[in-house]
Amino acid sequence: MLIVMIVVIGGMMWWQSKKAKQQQAEKQDFRRNLKPGTEVITIGQVIGKVVEVDEQYEEIVIDSEGSKLRFGFNAIAREYVRPAYVSDDEVDENGNPLQQEDSNEAPANDEAGQEPIDTTVVEGDSQSDAAEGNNNETETK
Repeated sequence: MLIVMIVVIGGMMWWQSKKAKQQQAEKQDFRRNLKPGTEVITIGQVIGKVVEVDEQYEEIVIDSEGSKLRFGFNAIAREYVRPAYVSDDEVDENGNPLQQEDSNEAPANDEAGQEPIDTTVVEGDSQSDAAEGNNNETETK
């Protein structure tokens, strides 16, 4: 039983070590392949665009809002992707997007659009009634 536990623990340590080395290699590859114009974020949460990459001294220069800053390769955390922003005015209290209302169309709850059709009594001309052969006095709009 003791031997099985030692083998399992040793296997877990080997697997974690292999995974850590793989992640470290991916980060080094990313840092070495940085090109000017790429937007990055540092480990200190400074966001900027890459201006210059110096592989000899392992330094990188980024432009953050007009300020040029020089960092070591290890200070670059990852490529920065701006998160999507949704204003509070665009969602309801549950976070669901609100429906867009067109200004050309009347809203569905418009009271004028919801009036029932009325039947009215129209007194017709005796001449037009006689010509049409109609003796009904009610007509629908």
